[in-house]
Amino acid sequence: MPVRPARGSQRSSPFVGGDVANVVAAESRTRLRAVHVAALIALVVSVAYLIWRVGWTMGTWWIAVPLWLLELHAVLSLGLYTFSLWDLDAVTPPPPVVTTEMRVAVLITTYDEPREVLLPTIAAAVTVEPAHETWVLDDGEREWVRELAKTFGAIYHARTSHEGAKAGNLNDALAHVNADVVAVLDADHIVSSDFLTHTLGYFADPRVALVQTPQDFYNLDSFENDRNRSWLWRERRVVPFNEQRLFYRAIQPGKNRWGAAFWCGTNALLRVSALREVGGVAAETLTEDIHTTLRLHRRGWRSVYHNEVLARGLAARDADQYQAQRLRWGTGAMQLLRVDHPLTAPGLRPAQRVAYAATILGWFDAWRSLGYVVVPLVVLVSGAVPIRAPFVVFTLAFVVTFLVQRHALAQLSRGYAPQGLAAVFELVRMQAIITATLYHLRPGVRHFAVTPKAGANERQRTSAPWLLWLLLGLTAVALVFYVLTFAGMTPVAYTVSWTADGAALWALVNGGLLVAALGRIRSERFATDRRSAVRVRVRGRVRLDECDGELVDVSVGGALVRCTTPPPVGPHVLVVAVSGEGETRIHAVERSRQSVGDGGVLVSLRFEADQSREVGALAVALVGGRVGHVGQPVGSRRS
Repeated sequence: MPVRPARGSQRSSPFVGGDVANVVAAESRTRLRAVHVAALIALVVSVAYLIWRVGWTMGTWWIAVPLWLLELHAVLSLGLYTFSLWDLDAVTPPPPVVTTEMRVAVLITTYDEPREVLLPTIAAAVTVEPAHETWVLDDGEREWVRELAKTFGAIYHARTSHEGAKAGNLNDALAHVNADVVAVLDADHIVSSDFLTHTLGYFADPRVALVQTPQDFYNLDSFENDRNRSWLWRERRVVPFNEQRLFYRAIQPGKNRWGAAFWCGTNALLRVSALREVGGVAAETLTEDIHTTLRLHRRGWRSVYHNEVLARGLAARDADQYQAQRLRWGTGAMQLLRVDHPLTAPGLRPAQRVAYAATILGWFDAWRSLGYVVVPLVVLVSGAVPIRAPFVVFTLAFVVTFLVQRHALAQLSRGYAPQGLAAVFELVRMQAIITATLYHLRPGVRHFAVTPKAGANERQRTSAPWLLWLLLGLTAVALVFYVLTFAGMTPVAYTVSWTADGAALWALVNGGLLVAALGRIRSERFATDRRSAVRVRVRGRVRLDECDGELVDVSVGGALVRCTTPPPVGPHVLVVAVSGEGETRIHAVERSRQSVGDGGVLVSLRFEADQSREVGALAVALVGGRVGHVGQPVGSRRS
């Protein structure tokens, strides 16, 4: 039985708006019992509803059967969701590791990321304790990356052939790295200095092969973030929404209870001997991370999910990047289903097999979403009757079932997935995921595509998937047809009028969600950005020349500082106080200034070239939340 970690301090993100605790508090027994009761009631009511539907309400068979199968799929998904999120507290973290006899290497994989993205990643990795080697694995063979690695004291490695994409890059490095444990970082993930300290202790268990930590993101204006805020029941506070937070702060910890947490590509540590036992990093699929984990689990190795944010990276900035990620992940899941058969292959415990089933089969939910949009349209244009039951009886049964299901989903997600936003994102990614699942019907070679991190040539809105436009158009046509039919202007007759009215209401709701999804994709807020360097809103006292100021936002290329007393116009020196590390001084050129209230001024700065160490130190301090008042101790500052 898992041991529940004690409630402790919850360090927060240093970025403005990033106020989700790094360490999630344990659930109380009362809170967990409420989740279990809600889930079990929903499952019992749902099964009873399905039995009643198939036994007493089936109408025109060719539309009634598909609708019932969609409802059955939803209940099966609820069951897997309940299994995955039954209990999120699965481990007690080991004591911090200050020194170790293990040989440790941090591996940073990179291909085509720009300097602005890669610089802070390398700068942060070399500062991590305890002692280790930092390797930059450059699959792009770029000379400036070699020089950047040298600047920070990292080891540069480039291979001559490039098969196998990221998996091949890591496998080639493993032939050269002399280490017992390797930490793997993507090129855009900046680790905190205690990344290894808080995770190496798990390897005292000789059967632990993998320790995964959450992915969190510092570009809070990304497509995946939303200004709407969610109530987190576990943390008892309201936080901004992030589409991936449900997976990293709830689903992965839930899988950990069943010994089925898996590698997510970055922010993870792996035992080298375990990797070698399974033939290295799996290169047969686009999702080398979960594929490698499956092979480790089949050999009896353990994985651990350490639910503490110890690194932050870049989330998908726009809808194109978001959909490209989901297409790659979904395609990789279909490849895994074909190559290593996680649902039937030997070596997995029953709980692990169910956990993998929940992950793999979850990609087919997009087809259910499509079905729920199409069915009411078919009813409206055909006049078919999918349900034969008294209006009051069916309405009561449906509403009760729907509400208990929604309540259970909200409880199980612990507030990380507000139902409205979750439904919108289901539609946003629907075409990409349906395309991915079709791989199961037409297998072939699929190439690894790195999510682009560089800025675009020009700022432009993202084009929306054609499927969403088609569905919205069909919805509008069906609703017009419904109105004309009631006016007697079509050859269709609604023999059971309330089913047509219900289908029209259902289509209206779907239409609203489609409009919301298309609006988000096409929003100017998420237009492609020309800048490679992400500007991050932060808080922290600084000094600009001799004038006290406050950081408003900062990137690898520059900063925006608010000063109460306007500094002289011209070149400047930005002085940043870092806790326990003195001051970081960065030379900058003023780009513009704007007067603000009370005689203050906003000064826009561009950092001068050849300051990689200084800019890297600033990035590391920001991620660690160690920027504060100049000349004063910072301590454990909270945003």
